[in-house]
Amino acid sequence: MTERLDWAYESPVEERLIEQLVGLGFAYVPASELDKERESQREVILEDRLRAALQRLNPWLDENNLRKVLREVTHLEAASLMEANEQFHDKVVNYLSVQQDLGKGKKNQTVKIIDFDDPTSNEFVVTNQFRVNTPTGTIIPDIVVFVNGIPLAVIECKSPTITNPQAQAIKQLIRYWEQAERLFHYNLCVIATCNEQSQYATIGARSRHFGEWKDPYPLKIADVGESPTRQDVLVAGMFSKANLLDLLRNFVVYEPEGGRTIKKLARYQQFRATNKAIDRILSAKTPRERGGVVWATQGSGKSITMVYLSVKLRRIEQLENPTIIVVTDRTDLDTQISKTFLRCGFPNPQQAKTVKELRELLQAGSGRTIMTTIQKFEEYVDESGSRVLNEAHNIYALVDESHRTNYGGLAANMRAALPNACFLAFTGTPIDKEDKSTVATFGPYIDKYTIQQAVDDGATVPIFYQGRLTDMHVQGESLDKLFDRMFQEYSEDDRERIKKRYATEEAITGAPQRIRKICMDIIDHYETHIAPNGFKAQIVAINREAAVLYKEILDELNGPESVIIFSGGNDDEDRMKKYHLSKEQQKLYIERFKKPLKEDKLAFLICVDMLLTGFDAPILQAMYLDKPLKEHNLLQAIARTNRTYDGKSYGLIIDYYGVSGFLKQALSIFTDTDVQGALKPIDSELPRLQTRHRSAMRFFDYIRKDDIEACMKVLEPEDVRNEFDVAFKKFAESMDMVMPNPAAIPYREDLKFLGKVRQYAKQRFRDPEMDISDCGEKVKQLIKEHLIAQKIEILHDPVDILSSKFKKKLDEAQSDEAKASEMEHAIKHEIRVKLQENPVYYTSLRERLEQILANYKQRRIDDKEKAEQLQKLIDELRNRSKTIEDEGFEPHEYPFYQLIKQEMWSEYENNDDIKELTRTLLAEIDNLFVIEWTQKEDVKREMRSRLKKKLRISRCDREKVEWLPGEIVKLAEVHFRK
Repeated sequence: MTERLDWAYESPVEERLIEQLVGLGFAYVPASELDKERESQREVILEDRLRAALQRLNPWLDENNLRKVLREVTHLEAASLMEANEQFHDKVVNYLSVQQDLGKGKKNQTVKIIDFDDPTSNEFVVTNQFRVNTPTGTIIPDIVVFVNGIPLAVIECKSPTITNPQAQAIKQLIRYWEQAERLFHYNLCVIATCNEQSQYATIGARSRHFGEWKDPYPLKIADVGESPTRQDVLVAGMFSKANLLDLLRNFVVYEPEGGRTIKKLARYQQFRATNKAIDRILSAKTPRERGGVVWATQGSGKSITMVYLSVKLRRIEQLENPTIIVVTDRTDLDTQISKTFLRCGFPNPQQAKTVKELRELLQAGSGRTIMTTIQKFEEYVDESGSRVLNEAHNIYALVDESHRTNYGGLAANMRAALPNACFLAFTGTPIDKEDKSTVATFGPYIDKYTIQQAVDDGATVPIFYQGRLTDMHVQGESLDKLFDRMFQEYSEDDRERIKKRYATEEAITGAPQRIRKICMDIIDHYETHIAPNGFKAQIVAINREAAVLYKEILDELNGPESVIIFSGGNDDEDRMKKYHLSKEQQKLYIERFKKPLKEDKLAFLICVDMLLTGFDAPILQAMYLDKPLKEHNLLQAIARTNRTYDGKSYGLIIDYYGVSGFLKQALSIFTDTDVQGALKPIDSELPRLQTRHRSAMRFFDYIRKDDIEACMKVLEPEDVRNEFDVAFKKFAESMDMVMPNPAAIPYREDLKFLGKVRQYAKQRFRDPEMDISDCGEKVKQLIKEHLIAQKIEILHDPVDILSSKFKKKLDEAQSDEAKASEMEHAIKHEIRVKLQENPVYYTSLRERLEQILANYKQRRIDDKEKAEQLQKLIDELRNRSKTIEDEGFEPHEYPFYQLIKQEMWSEYENNDDIKELTRTLLAEIDNLFVIEWTQKEDVKREMRSRLKKKLRISRCDREKVEWLPGEIVKLAEVHFRK
């Protein structure tokens, strides 16, 4: 790689990563060489290399079909980036089909774009500084990875010595896919790296979705090299040829979520568990040895792992079109996992509704994917006395929550019905006891993903606990004391008589006086700590009578809206029957509960046994626990609070029973490392609060708190501002968790000060991310009250650069430096907001601004001259309407004229001709505008077609005819929405 020495020392992170890829068998080709292969820098596919790969992998392909396949890959007709990405993924993974006669008549033939069976038959290329031109400018990703000429990965490298390198790399990647969509039509993943840190994500992700790849499976960490960095591990784990193609083929799903499509790429533990399971299946010496246990912590993506495994099982030829059975132990879980498979696009999963239907599906031949509950495996004996439903060896049963119901008669029925099947257990809480052992039942562990690992990876949030009203706890020796207090108004003889007959834990726990006191505490705690941030809660009662009492007292005290979810009995008294709900009613309440609090005020689910396992509601933050739970039941229950949700940094268990008092005993069936971090006392946040306070305040150690301009000077560099913002958010997160506990009082004034600085910075630097709106509600309210008291304007949007308010703001500036800073960031904001409306003009404006800033940085101009030159740009912005009018256009038409003028000036060189062409093209698409046309691909396709016809008979260059209509339609989407 000697040809790269000229830049090697400037970018050591880039250098290290490329050298590692070359070591994995990639060919390094400088971008300057690839540019010679491209017709222009707008092209993102290396078409000659793709053509060569298609001919190599499909030597029978004739020239006509070769052109057809090339066009299908290079010209994706899609309404959005995500739709194009999904289209390409389907073409490359499920192969294209063309009609061609190979000697036996014209038939559909399968075309491989990438050979997944033999990775070495593909071409793997890595390049750096690969320029891609767009209407809004040029992007230059640090590294692009190509397979057969197709750009599968984009990597942004930052020096670990700069401030907050990962945040900057991620921000840049997001800008890339927003500006240069075509490069990302084919993208598998993006990587942000600074060597010491390295994270990956898919298109559409935000910062919080980027994650590490921590395991280079099938390699060990030691195999990667001496003291490998996180970047080294990620590259080894994701970019070996076999792993990269495996990820592309088997570990990508597109899942509809909240009205949009989310692309999901496996996390490292999902990839590892799936492939370990496959390895065990293929290498087992006996059918029995194929099975085993996958321990995946609750909330860490267990269902999607089952999808990935099913996808891969279905593709392995030697398994001969296997039957896959997904087994749960509850109807709601069965429905939930069936929906997961369907949402992820898994082909034709069939949900067995009855015992009879399950038997029919199992006897109907191989190749089916069957979803069922274990209860449907009722004892079966045929006419000959056999209990076997299907004795095939290629049946794979994926058993969810395997710790609960796989040790008794139902499990025996299942295994008798499928004597040669492979049973793979998926659980968040395996049991390891002599009479009930998950491992003994299913086989040795295949893979483990522990609680602490999931928290460290951000797959789940940590869970804290707090014992409240400890004098109310029903635990051990406290039972007698609690009884005496609950029945103190009775005589001693009566108390003894009651105690002998009724003093059980359930009776004491359900005592009305006790529950009333707890209800008052729950309302106070919820309204003070949980509701302000928009989260919801569960109340877990010891029995159904206590659950009803909780509901009645909460309603009597005008507490937040609640509902009881429990199983009703026919013999229940009227008081209980009042709260009976049908299954459909329960579903409706649960759906209401999952909605944001501002949309639906249902705040509490009161339950006994239901909803403690398998229930998934990310908005649930707090569990008010008044019931003894042990072993796996405890882990299952508390894990309801560990799902990630916007703004949620932890789950919380409020313990009224005393469970936390025997936590160690309850978790003793697990090894220490497996349950490390399962529950943390809430007081453990205080040392972290102190550390985070210091990290946020250190930026202003030598500055007076009343000198706001000095604070702005500190935050002027974007990297420092990013670092401060991260520190502030972490400090605010800890404060929001601790407040209103008195332990937070020493930090309140500093929080107000930092909130004020952040508000000023948001307004000065027009930084949309520097806003208190992303803080917890308690923190937000404290800062707002402080800003109002100091008469500081709280603006949701920055002052418009063209308004009279902006001029007033400049007049208030205390120095030329402050004035120039205000103007600079106002112009940057205007460019950022308006760039899509007129890419040509605002790109030009950005270049002129950058020149002024470069002159200032090089001390060619001072603060006053900088302000004067910036004022000229602002004056130009203010006079734009007059300029547009003079040219004879409406404001919404002018951007099209500037785009066409920029691209076709060399062909026309006559302004009037360009104006006429602009009006002709606009008229061509004007009649196609209908309601919601931007969502209708057929309308946009027709627009592009008509524009191409007009451009072909103009003087437009042939290459531009191919891409210019797409840019015009994109511009129309901005200006002509209906």
